[in-house]
Amino acid sequence: MDSYDMIVIGSGPAGQKAAIAAAKLGRRAAIVERKDMVGGVCINTGTIPSKTLREAVLYLTGLNQRELYGQSYRVKQDITIADLSSRTQHVIAREVDVIRNQLARNHVHMYVGTARFITPRTIVVTNEAGNSVELSADKIVIAVGTKPAHPSTVEFDGETIVDSDQILSIANVPSSMVVVGAGVVGIEYASMFAALGTKVTIVERRPTMLDFCDKEIIEALQYQLRELAVTFRYSETVREVQRHPAGTLTVLESGKRIPADTVLYSAGRQGLTDELNIAAAGLGASDRGKIEVNENLQTEVEHIYAVGDVIGFPALAATAMEQGRRAAYHAFNEPVGNKLGDLQPIGIYTIPELSFVGRTEESLTSANVPFEVGVSRYRELARGAILGDSYGMLKILVHAESRELLGVHVFGTNATELVHIGQTVMGCGGTVDYLVDAVFNYPTLAESYKVAALDAVNKMRAIAKVTQTGPYHPLPE
Repeated sequence: MDSYDMIVIGSGPAGQKAAIAAAKLGRRAAIVERKDMVGGVCINTGTIPSKTLREAVLYLTGLNQRELYGQSYRVKQDITIADLSSRTQHVIAREVDVIRNQLARNHVHMYVGTARFITPRTIVVTNEAGNSVELSADKIVIAVGTKPAHPSTVEFDGETIVDSDQILSIANVPSSMVVVGAGVVGIEYASMFAALGTKVTIVERRPTMLDFCDKEIIEALQYQLRELAVTFRYSETVREVQRHPAGTLTVLESGKRIPADTVLYSAGRQGLTDELNIAAAGLGASDRGKIEVNENLQTEVEHIYAVGDVIGFPALAATAMEQGRRAAYHAFNEPVGNKLGDLQPIGIYTIPELSFVGRTEESLTSANVPFEVGVSRYRELARGAILGDSYGMLKILVHAESRELLGVHVFGTNATELVHIGQTVMGCGGTVDYLVDAVFNYPTLAESYKVAALDAVNKMRAIAKVTQTGPYHPLPE
């Protein structure tokens, strides 16, 4: 039996960083991954393929250039799945090679196969040929990730009724599509296919989408998606999805029937803990296969850690990487700095994209926190005109008394990049005055921070002017 200081089950962003962090600390580390899944769901069927698909869609449709060259502008007239997948496969192959190189360079031993617990410190890894090897470790990290949840009432066939993994393998760009579930994944794919010219209908049981985001930003996204002929069916649930020779028919509880070539069912994700036999390690999981951890990412068995999507929200690759690193550091008594706090950015790669960090207007209002809003619109920026983005916007939320930044919300071109400027200012305890006084390159989208900061400060000055020099009218007792 091979013995290690740490065994990591899963090679996605969380698992990679945990294993490499352990190796950097001078520990003997191993990683277990299924065949053809190096990099996990993130690299093979999730984050990287979907974002690469998004770039291919934007380039081939010429969507971002239409404000400059007219609505009829196209880079390629008839876009095929092959056009989209060639770029995706290239990026996946490159990223897998990078990961393999990083693991080898750090002397992390990789075992290919499916892991299963025998005891709390021992696992058995079985490959496709049926050969098994037993491994033991002082510390074990579970980073198995998730798979799309499959409701028992839906018959997935991988062609006309698909989940978010299978959508990448469909044969043709459908002329019509129903997307069930307006979560992050559903909305991202809905916007991509709408940009390709697919007539998309989104069915969501809640009264709105992405309700954890700023309402104004979501309204802007909805407007842009409607411009791409997306139809929203909120507060609706699906009774059944029928498959017919000519396509699919989605029947809603309200009686509506929606015909479409393809149905993308995006009904959340299930933790991949079924085959892991975690009961042998003294662990349990929720009905969605999720594992509970404490603030140090330890499970109820203290030498076993769980990181990444398998522990639930926020289920983001960026957060998972940091969780993996922190788990390894804690396991080997290495200081990890401050608690993983609230300044984790959320990036949603819709078309157009959006991103935010910190608080929303709604959460600040409900907590009775006094704040002012500063807004900058891309159409007022030279860089926005150059890019042909007239709809983008950046919003900052500023504490009305301390002047610190409480939240940053961006919608439009490069939103997921721009948000990090605000994140850094917030992380360093900066105030709105830093942004007012800072000099940004011109023309850039980054100068939207200065415009938004000046907007907020001018509003705060107007309030101060009224309270200092305006007439005083005492309220009647």
